[in-house]
Amino acid sequence: MRLIRGLHNLHPGHQGGAVTIGNFDGLHRGHQAVLRQLHRHAARHRLVTTVMTFEPTAQEYFSPQTAPARLQRLREKLAMLRGMEVDQVLCLRFDRKLADLSAESFVQQILVDGLDVRYLVVGDDFRFGKDRAGDFALLQEAGEQRGFEVVSTGTFLEGEDRVSSTRVRQSLAASDLDTAARLLGRRYRMCGRVAAGQKRGRTIGFPTANIPLHRVVSPLNGVFSVRVYGLATEPLNGIANIGTRPTVDGSYRVLEVHLFDFESDIYGRYLDVEFCNRLRDEMKFESFEALKQQIVADADQARRFFSERESTRE
Repeated sequence: MRLIRGLHNLHPGHQGGAVTIGNFDGLHRGHQAVLRQLHRHAARHRLVTTVMTFEPTAQEYFSPQTAPARLQRLREKLAMLRGMEVDQVLCLRFDRKLADLSAESFVQQILVDGLDVRYLVVGDDFRFGKDRAGDFALLQEAGEQRGFEVVSTGTFLEGEDRVSSTRVRQSLAASDLDTAARLLGRRYRMCGRVAAGQKRGRTIGFPTANIPLHRVVSPLNGVFSVRVYGLATEPLNGIANIGTRPTVDGSYRVLEVHLFDFESDIYGRYLDVEFCNRLRDEMKFESFEALKQQIVADADQARRFFSERESTRE
């Protein structure tokens, strides 16, 4: 899969394909349906598949303090798109220049001159260009004039409700991990590289892998039973805390993971943390001894959870 950062890096070999546009945050089942639609058309007409996305998102650019929590960092999104056999991703920097681009200029400069699009899949509520003046009807009219087909993604339902990144965020915020998994088509995960921490966990017998979130807002908070991928052939069980670590006067949000029955130096390793069950809210304790007692209880509860889950599979 090719990653193209910015219009200036486009060349003729990237043009003439089937394109879809969006943030694709979480790559949930609705997004997956769009990509299947894109692949089907591209295969029939021997076109490359292109996903156009933005970094940061428009909401993060205009209202960084109130923008919704990211379900995925760009790296996680690209890894999933690669697994979904997307040919190329065009990542445009959302800045003042792009924000001020008129809808007509967006079509001409990006879709026509830049990508020479042949087939475009977008939601019928897709808005673009300065002041969000461009809409689906404008794209259809432009397609008729410039020779590319524009089709709607339609609505993908889970039960009677539309599958969306907003619904996934709402489910995670409510600790409804099962609903989030149904919407995503998989258990929710966070990925990241293990960084050096304060090593306070070692002093109470619970060493942790510290993973910076690189997010302004986290979609999850609290203590969870987790499975961790990336260290062994099989996932490893453990517990994780997402929060500011109030007992040690933490000032920034981090993902801390304690792995059961595991001892190894994993600094710098890239981990994939899957959230299986919520245990409790993050809490401030009066002492490290009280914190240790709670972590022991958390670990026991998580071990029981995994044991019961394994027994139901037998």
